[in-house]
Amino acid sequence: MLKYLKELTEIKGPSGNEDGVREFIMAKIKDKVDEVFVDRMGNLIALKKGKGGGKKILLDAHMDEVGFMVTNINEDGTLSFAPVGGVDTRVIIGKKVQVGKDMIGVIGYKAIHLQKDGYLTTPKYSDLKIDIGAKSKAEAEKVVQIGDYVAFTTQYEESGDFIIAKALDDRCGCSVLMDLIDEGVETQNDVYFAFTVQEETGLRGPAIIAEQLKADIAIAVETTTSGDDPELEKQLWSTHLGDGPAITFMHSGYVVHQEIFEKLVSIARKEGIPFQYKMRTVGGTNARRYATTGIPAGVVSVPARYIHSPVSMIHKKDYENTLKLLRKFILEE
Repeated sequence: MLKYLKELTEIKGPSGNEDGVREFIMAKIKDKVDEVFVDRMGNLIALKKGKGGGKKILLDAHMDEVGFMVTNINEDGTLSFAPVGGVDTRVIIGKKVQVGKDMIGVIGYKAIHLQKDGYLTTPKYSDLKIDIGAKSKAEAEKVVQIGDYVAFTTQYEESGDFIIAKALDDRCGCSVLMDLIDEGVETQNDVYFAFTVQEETGLRGPAIIAEQLKADIAIAVETTTSGDDPELEKQLWSTHLGDGPAITFMHSGYVVHQEIFEKLVSIARKEGIPFQYKMRTVGGTNARRYATTGIPAGVVSVPARYIHSPVSMIHKKDYENTLKLLRKFILEE
């Protein structure tokens, strides 16, 4: 457990640029499954065959993270950029980023001393620039191109019961799937492990997986907003760190298949696995995409604070109990 999470989170992989993540996962699982392949979209799919007579169960975790892309190289050598996925500008000011393969920069904004009334206003992306230390456009063009990806550089850390890292959404889910593969659980069912692309930019990856595999059931293995942030009133919390995996009953664009939702809850209660309901219905997952192609789908998530930012946080017990719940689900389904 947690064997792969550090390396997974430190790989740079915004939507559409998941190659490094895919290569890492492929290297670790290829000799532990019965089949493994990469489709034309870039999804990595692994099959662990069952004993026969069971269902096709699909477990999905997306490889991509939120990030940015260079949209212009300015005359003063700074870089204009746009988000790849949903990122609030207020959480990125002054943060260190990697541009392209190895160029390091800082996201810059007008100093607070120069802002109106001395208050930090919420900037637009057009107000922000990445500073790579170049003195001119010509100098910057030697090392950066328009269209280069930009990713956060946060390093993985453990602090007591907590893990702090970038890209826990959804390298956490990828790690859980890899742990399940390592365990080699024997089941009647054929279990497909799908490591998908471009979830953060519109749930793109699952669209073709659904057609390829025609699974009987899909579970999106995710992270989700915790809500137990400082000073946020409790009734507004979505989930709480340390209370177990979050089981979703409904989110944006999808009401979870009732039978799957009830089965997940029933297993958790029977096995004494701590769990919680996701109490806010905002946000979406790949479950919605599978459902629109006719595959009943559910969602199990590890609660995380500060997702879609340079740093997020999970509780180790929530990860452990998510793994337990999914293990029992594929055995009993």
